[in-house]
Amino acid sequence: MRRLPIVVLISGGGSNLQAIIDAAERDQLPVEIRAVISNRPDAYGLERARNSGIEARVVDHREFPDRESFDRALQRVIDSYEPELVVLAGFMRILTPQFVEHYMGRMFNIHPSLLPEYRGLHTHRRVLEANGNRHGASVHFVTSELDGGPVVIQAEVPVLPGDDPDTLAARVLSQEHRIYPQAIRWFAEGRLELKEGIPHLDGKPLHKPVLIEGKGHDGGSAESRRS
Repeated sequence: MRRLPIVVLISGGGSNLQAIIDAAERDQLPVEIRAVISNRPDAYGLERARNSGIEARVVDHREFPDRESFDRALQRVIDSYEPELVVLAGFMRILTPQFVEHYMGRMFNIHPSLLPEYRGLHTHRRVLEANGNRHGASVHFVTSELDGGPVVIQAEVPVLPGDDPDTLAARVLSQEHRIYPQAIRWFAEGRLELKEGIPHLDGKPLHKPVLIEGKGHDGGSAESRRS
């Protein structure tokens, strides 16, 4: 099967990047990761890329006077690899509308909440403060609205008695590592596309995201359903 060329953007440890690399190396994900790019030179995810023989690049946002000039430089680097999909995997930068428009329909993000709930930062703490009983993660197409693009797939996990932000984050992260490769696989196989602002899977509009329900303390077993 043809491998879809992708570029992955990171700012930190890159555990979702590692899940994508692992799936590709197991021939479970038909992608060619042409580069991993970080806005932080100390991001551990760059080392993950190098360990797998993937080109690692840095475009340090601190070297630019404003967001627009950073995004233009980042776009030039990305486009030099000619990706068909840009994957944000813990990329902690708010992107300009011009940048987002350039990659519209071919850029994914993953967010640690059941969007549209808890957009923005500190989602695990906010769920606990609200005494929520459910939490999760979402993969969505990127638009200019922060964490507001059309959602493709979500994983739901329970909030358990005694949870703190770290234990809840770990439970959600284990599901992120499952749903991000899945969304990328659908796109790579030509099954998923954004048409007129609505995700379509297998030619049918996704008016609600595919939902995977994690069970138990680690979310290990799950069932999925189309909504």
